[in-house]
Amino acid sequence: MSDFFSTLANPAMPFLRNALVAALLSSVLFGVIGAIVTVRRIATLAGAVSHAVLGGIGLVLYLSATKAIPAIPPIIGAFVFALLAAMIIGVVSKRAKQREDTVINAIWAIGMSIGVLTMAKTPGYVDPSSYLFGNILLISTTDLIFLAVLDVIVVALAWRFYPQIEASAFDEEYAKVRGVRVSLVYFVILGIVAIAVVLLQTFVGIVMVIAMLTLPAGTAGYTARNLVGMMVLGWFYASIFSVGGLVAGWTFDVPAGAMVVIIAGMVFLAFALAGMIKKHFKRSVKNKEDIA
Repeated sequence: MSDFFSTLANPAMPFLRNALVAALLSSVLFGVIGAIVTVRRIATLAGAVSHAVLGGIGLVLYLSATKAIPAIPPIIGAFVFALLAAMIIGVVSKRAKQREDTVINAIWAIGMSIGVLTMAKTPGYVDPSSYLFGNILLISTTDLIFLAVLDVIVVALAWRFYPQIEASAFDEEYAKVRGVRVSLVYFVILGIVAIAVVLLQTFVGIVMVIAMLTLPAGTAGYTARNLVGMMVLGWFYASIFSVGGLVAGWTFDVPAGAMVVIIAGMVFLAFALAGMIKKHFKRSVKNKEDIA
């Protein structure tokens, strides 16, 4: 651990400082967006969007390598595919709820398949693992700027429209009666989730980004009393998991993204186990009182 902090202070190692800043900036999105995703129960939807991103990345890499459309950064394809997937799923979920699961699974599988096929046909060697599992040590200053801007936008929107978000998340019919434009709120949330997934996949990768959108918020859900409490606690837990995973990854020379998810998962399971024990204890005490 001391090696991590000594390297962090080394002026010749800016990539590690970028990684630490990225971990803290990402935690804002994991906490705020994760709470909304968890409460609205759209984790599967977010998972489909995150995996569809690979299709956009693979297609842009292929087009650039074959000179069909040169000089396109992969992140552009990721944004297009993420937003397209989110809007398709959103429309289907609103218009044909009985087909929602099928469409989500289809988008998930098609996006991944397009990515795998186009990368396989791209001239030269393309390593899909860097996109699937991420590498926080490769984050650039430009990535940090994008993350910071998205953090500001997400926090500002959550602050400004919190009553509408909370109402539509817990009771859509009540929200409609109160004049909340539920469908608009839903599609805005999907769009922000799609954009966040593209930026966050650099940190923990496509495969594990959905875990970090649910585990910190899920852990916060055991003690939070409302949605804003879940957002704040999720933000706090995500910061601890992200920085802890980065330090552990550097110390033990293992992928930081995987360590982040492992730490988050272990803490979540610990909270779940503690909750089960507490519930069992209360039930036992109540039964003894009833017998007495």
